[in-house]
Amino acid sequence: MRLHIRSVRNIAQVTRALQTVSASKVRKAQAAVMATRPYAEKAYEVLDHLSDRRSTIRHPMLVPQKRDGGILVIVVSGDRGLAGAYNAAVVRQALLGFAEAAEKVHYIVIGRKGREMLQRAGVRITAEFSHLPAAPSYGDVSAIGRLAIEEYCNGKADQVQIVYTKFINMLHQRVTVQQLLPIPDASPAESAKTEPAVEQAGKVPGYLFEPGQTQLLDVVVQRLVSLEVYECILESLASEHAARMVTMRSATDNAVEMIHGLRLVYNKMRQQNITGDLLDIAAGTEALAAASGGRK
Repeated sequence: MRLHIRSVRNIAQVTRALQTVSASKVRKAQAAVMATRPYAEKAYEVLDHLSDRRSTIRHPMLVPQKRDGGILVIVVSGDRGLAGAYNAAVVRQALLGFAEAAEKVHYIVIGRKGREMLQRAGVRITAEFSHLPAAPSYGDVSAIGRLAIEEYCNGKADQVQIVYTKFINMLHQRVTVQQLLPIPDASPAESAKTEPAVEQAGKVPGYLFEPGQTQLLDVVVQRLVSLEVYECILESLASEHAARMVTMRSATDNAVEMIHGLRLVYNKMRQQNITGDLLDIAAGTEALAAASGGRK
């Protein structure tokens, strides 16, 4: 019983340490996510100007394609476990969300856990990226965006979707499916900001593009896709650390509760043994007293 209590106490110390480390990491990952959002908003604003609905230029990465190339799904998971249902929820969404077109779906997997689960499911994996740095930079993940663009431009995929976990707060993370290619139109909020200004002016503003609208679109679209992948990875990292922190806190609480229960059982057994020893001593004393009185 003592060994059992000691082992549970050691586990509680480990889970408490993991909880503290995850709490520190989630704050850093959250700060990184917030730092990328202004850049992404401006990139969408530039893209909205370049791909104006009044323009005659129709960039292939902005227009839906019908080439029977299937769907490329980027799955963002983790390299480690001990995060509750974090990895399982992402893989489940990646499989169930595209179950109707399962034969035409292939995957790019980020994270060792996601790769293992998808391999067991028997799906087609085009590429796998694992063991990313604890705090990845844009350069560490830009190759993933370039690979997705190559698959789309080469006709191997008509759509590129990404499945990741969006960080809401420390206790709430949501598995999200987002379309990367073709790039969807600007958000309604952005449209509401720009359209009234045009109407009030009474005329459509004109823009001059150097070196050219098409050349700029090639650069901006590729940068934007890689940036979206980077932002999704940062969101998933923050969500993973938050999920691990909550899981480790729950494990620590369960271990402490188990220790209390084991100590109660231990004390009962110890009291029972002491009581039994006292009864044996009393019975022995009475037996000796009776024996000595009989000899007299």
